[in-house]
Amino acid sequence: MATPDAFAPVAITTRNDFLESVHFGAAVALGPTGEVELAIGDPDVLIYPRSSNKPMQAVAMVRAGLQLPADELALVCASHDGTPMHLDAARRILASAGLTPDDLGNTPSMPLDEAAAWAVIAAGGGRTPLQMNCSGKHSGMLATCVLNGWTHDESYLDVDHPLQQCITDAIDELCEEPHAHIGIDGCGAPAHAMSLTGLARAFRNIAIGAAGAAGDAVYAAMNQHPDMVGGEQRDVTWFMREIPGLMAKDGADGVFAAALPDGRAVALKIADGGDRARPPLMAAMLAEIGVAGPPWNERILGHGKPVGSVQVVNL
Repeated sequence: MATPDAFAPVAITTRNDFLESVHFGAAVALGPTGEVELAIGDPDVLIYPRSSNKPMQAVAMVRAGLQLPADELALVCASHDGTPMHLDAARRILASAGLTPDDLGNTPSMPLDEAAAWAVIAAGGGRTPLQMNCSGKHSGMLATCVLNGWTHDESYLDVDHPLQQCITDAIDELCEEPHAHIGIDGCGAPAHAMSLTGLARAFRNIAIGAAGAAGDAVYAAMNQHPDMVGGEQRDVTWFMREIPGLMAKDGADGVFAAALPDGRAVALKIADGGDRARPPLMAAMLAEIGVAGPPWNERILGHGKPVGSVQVVNL
């Protein structure tokens, strides 16, 4: 379990040249051969990666027989924005298994995308499971259940369900360590906890091909369709578009992980769960291990105008 001394200052926020916030976190970067090349705080701190687990969950589904077009498989790995493009892909995944959005067992929500959310409100709509950012993953889970003849009522979310057992086995394999704990994620699915280094190893194993054909399919889907993994204004989509070959996935409460086919990988956690320092820290960690890409500019706004920035420290 994480303790406060596992985290160190990783970034500061300034507003009008005045220090506003200090952000604590932990981060680890692996080199091409998988060794720890750089660490801030405790690289073995145990965390909930939350939605950063989705690529691993997708690997398990593909191994269990799920076959989808690349854009739909990318949505299975996604915390999507809930735009029409995302919702249409989720519907297609469900329809391929003879299912509808009524079969989804995840938590109802509004779209993350502001314009999409306002469109729902203007049309007199409200929260639905389909609009929730995890509906792609849940659509893939249900389709996998139907394919294998497993129950696809709400029991598919139980940790002892055959689907979830396959996912647990895949996560332990990819992280190269047994999971530390299993809780319940915001969407209702099991949430596996692991070390920060284990999370980086899992992304590395998928990116380098060590996860087999299923991992190759997941890597290619995410890399080819970054817009499906997040959305037009999302940091995870930006990173994959700007850094060729990068596979990346954000997670709730300040988690971010990324890897390249050459074996370099990064995983990080912002201690208090805030997201403001997450993208600039990822950009800085990647730069430290020689991954070229444009710097992330995290602007601090005052009355709609830039008045400050987030600056990474301890690197």
